[in-house]
Amino acid sequence: MDNIFADKFRKEGLLLPEAYGSDFVKKVFQRKDMLFALVALLLFIGLALFAPLISPYNPNTIDLKNKNLSPSGEHLLGTDYLGRDLLSRILIGAQTSLSIAFGVVLISLLFGTVMGCAAGYYGGIVDETLSRVIDIFLSFPGVIFALTILGVLGSGVFNLILALSIVQWAHYARVMRGQVLSLKRQEFVLSAVTSGAGDFYIIRKHIVPNAIAPVLVLATIDLGHVILSIATLSFLGIGLPADIPEWGAMLSAGKEFMRTAPYQTIFPGLAITFFVVIFSILGDGIRDILDPNHEGGEIY
Repeated sequence: MDNIFADKFRKEGLLLPEAYGSDFVKKVFQRKDMLFALVALLLFIGLALFAPLISPYNPNTIDLKNKNLSPSGEHLLGTDYLGRDLLSRILIGAQTSLSIAFGVVLISLLFGTVMGCAAGYYGGIVDETLSRVIDIFLSFPGVIFALTILGVLGSGVFNLILALSIVQWAHYARVMRGQVLSLKRQEFVLSAVTSGAGDFYIIRKHIVPNAIAPVLVLATIDLGHVILSIATLSFLGIGLPADIPEWGAMLSAGKEFMRTAPYQTIFPGLAITFFVVIFSILGDGIRDILDPNHEGGEIY
């Protein structure tokens, strides 16, 4: 029963779900932009993982005698207004931002996928109810919604992950619901239903593997968006506590010294921009590989 759908995939030039492994890797190596982005990302993830070991200074050590120093051999990226080494804080900040971003995306993807599958597959009152809930969550501006949640819960790593997950999950649910609505009318799914297969088996075996591609694209691009959201919330002073190095907080502190010490905002800003661009390149590349007939447009 899967042969019909497989033939349709091949005719349209799409990558079959069971071929996501070897074929996907081959196609990644054929794209220079993705290869560059992937190597750069893996390099910086390695730096983030070993940041506590390779950071030249303690990122929270205050040294007022050496405050606002320009980049030099002793402090490669200079120091901030409290004399803290910027390179050390950016490296630790990478660990902070990436760990939070991956946590948010993973939670949002899992919860949104489950909700989207339930809405699209069961239809009726289940779809109507969940669709209204999804629309309500999507109607709120993301940053303002997260600010409201953090205003109630307070700052902290766990609360930040929770707040951003609450903001993001509906995007995944909407994408998955649309995929499931289309797939459940396919002949191979209808054949599985008439043969007596259970709902969980059909969803696990036939629906999710064939619907997950655009969700993975969204997750990749979303990593950059989440990093930007973390920085925005910290810039506004409500994301993370002051003792946790984070790029947005560094931007907020450095803006007071734009004229005398512009490097205090330039380097954290470059770090944020780098990851947003890298994840955007990877997301676009994954989308093009899994669906070469895609003609553009927003995922959100």
